[in-house]
Amino acid sequence: MISSLAGTLAASSALRAEIDVQGVTYEALVPATTAERLPAPGAKVRLHTCVVYREDSQTLYGFLTPEDRDFFRLLIEQVSGVGPKLALTLLSRLPRTNLEAAIRNGDVAVLAKCQGIGKKTAERLVLELRGKLGPSGPGDGPATSVVNAAPPRQDAVAALLALGYKVEEAEKAVARAAVRLGPDAATDALVRQALAG
Repeated sequence: MISSLAGTLAASSALRAEIDVQGVTYEALVPATTAERLPAPGAKVRLHTCVVYREDSQTLYGFLTPEDRDFFRLLIEQVSGVGPKLALTLLSRLPRTNLEAAIRNGDVAVLAKCQGIGKKTAERLVLELRGKLGPSGPGDGPATSVVNAAPPRQDAVAALLALGYKVEEAEKAVARAAVRLGPDAATDALVRQALAG
């Protein structure tokens, strides 16, 4: 597996970069957020890469940071219905830190604004990834959502999602239940209260 390429930037466009590594030129697909930060052709550059193998092709994807590369990998390996093309679109629309913050905060509206991501896919991103992301970084903004709340509230939201609730509905129902029952309410009590309305 090729995990990174270091060489001279031979050429680049909005979604593509060509890296000359000792006379061999590698072409990598890159998100727009990476392409806009690339140096001018002729400069030294390192791309952290992910290779996706298909029956009829092998495609190299490149990113300026290992964190962006790992997030891309997480998208294509952990979220059903999200392939490399859609993951590249997501990372082209918003920087990774913004995407991670939206997922942590259950902000379906922000995710759904990305081309090719409908409300259902946005909800799936939140459901399947929020437990797999590490703690918020300093630039991720305040923890204002139930997603960043105490574990009983997170578990109650997860239980409602399993029952078919939408992310926003589940979070609002659990927030209302928490107001009624107090900050120390257990998960099962929150779920019962949320279901009762």
